[in-house]
Amino acid sequence: MSSTLTSITVPLGETASEDGLAALLGSPGTPSADFCWIRRGSGLIGFGEAARFEATGPDRFMLGEQWWRSLILEATSIDPLQLPGTGPVAFGSFAFSKTSEFASRLVVPELVVGLRDGLLWATLISLTGSTPTRAQLDESLGRFVPALLRNGALDDASLTGADDENGEALDAVVRPGSLGEQDWMDAVEQGVQRIRQGAVEKIVLARDVLVELPTEVRAPQVLARLSSRYRECWTYRVDDFVGATPEMLIQVVGRTAQARVLAGTLDRRDAATRPESEGELDFAERVLAGSAKQRHEHQIAIDSLVNALEPFSAVTDAHEEPFILELPNVWHLASDVKAELLEAEGHVPSSLALVNALHPTAAVCGTPTLPAGSIIRELEHLDRGPYAGPVGWLDGAGNGEWGIGLRGGLLGGETARLFAGCGVVEGSVPETELAETWAKFRPMLEALGVSV
Repeated sequence: MSSTLTSITVPLGETASEDGLAALLGSPGTPSADFCWIRRGSGLIGFGEAARFEATGPDRFMLGEQWWRSLILEATSIDPLQLPGTGPVAFGSFAFSKTSEFASRLVVPELVVGLRDGLLWATLISLTGSTPTRAQLDESLGRFVPALLRNGALDDASLTGADDENGEALDAVVRPGSLGEQDWMDAVEQGVQRIRQGAVEKIVLARDVLVELPTEVRAPQVLARLSSRYRECWTYRVDDFVGATPEMLIQVVGRTAQARVLAGTLDRRDAATRPESEGELDFAERVLAGSAKQRHEHQIAIDSLVNALEPFSAVTDAHEEPFILELPNVWHLASDVKAELLEAEGHVPSSLALVNALHPTAAVCGTPTLPAGSIIRELEHLDRGPYAGPVGWLDGAGNGEWGIGLRGGLLGGETARLFAGCGVVEGSVPETELAETWAKFRPMLEALGVSV
């Protein structure tokens, strides 16, 4: 069988649907999307599988880039739109650590449905060597998204997602993962000691919990709830890795690269302690932006990203003053960074090439990177797998969006393994950091139907 990649992209019309692609997540008669990348209803969802690449080790990004380039080099694509995300697309999830046993992967779906600036399209991808036809694309739509084929466009009234805001809480059991709470707090204290000794300036320590449910986890319902409740986040799925990340590692459109950096977190439930005369957002501003510890942690993350981007960009622009990102579970100190990419040998770097240069940032590892990574492996007793690794997509032109795999977990049968972490600096308090992890577990626990 030929290994030549071919594809056809067909516009499906415009839509003003507020839910956008989220309406297809578990709509009646629609199989579960195997791949997902949605924010504010726009993005990409994928069904089936045309091609797959997997790798482990320190060269996982470079090997993935080489594999994708080899496919695209000989590819034939009918794409009248020529937009970011049209034509052949690969979804990816990469391990946080070069020592992880988790198989980093790029997967090309059989069918991709996309929505950008109100324009809906579908792409059928094949490795047979023969360019797919419109009739074959319609047949694929009929198998994977029959409701969309019937309506010809997204329609909030006729496409109802799987979200059930009034569903009863499940009788689930949440168990400690690699470390129990006290052991993890002891690890945080040891991390603080390493910082005071001058070994590092910051480390990020993560922990996991295992959720045992009475019934099989329904990924479409989890995705629908996340995309509905966390519209400002990027809801993702690559195989069994599912979540809604608020942090963009890198987005590339043409020559422009953008990122969203988060460091500094406040549980929204803490607002109950504020003075009656103070508004919630003012409270968040005072506690986060007014904290030397939070500002210091945030600046470390900004510097880490800007320094890593410098060799690839002519101009880098970062907000001088971080803003407060308001999410249903927490507030974050956030900064957006924008860079104009330089050409090298007539080409700008692809989004995946930039991922290779940027990961891991101080926001998920620490600084300096190498000693921070070594301390993480020593104290966490945890293979993070895809947690805090890059997750997202790229297209044949090198455009792409790669978030950091946060606020997520690995789903399997009647269990889910969830991850959360915290930045540890000299002023960190173990009990406070533990409470922060529970705030970060909350999106996935709620999406699973677990009372928190």
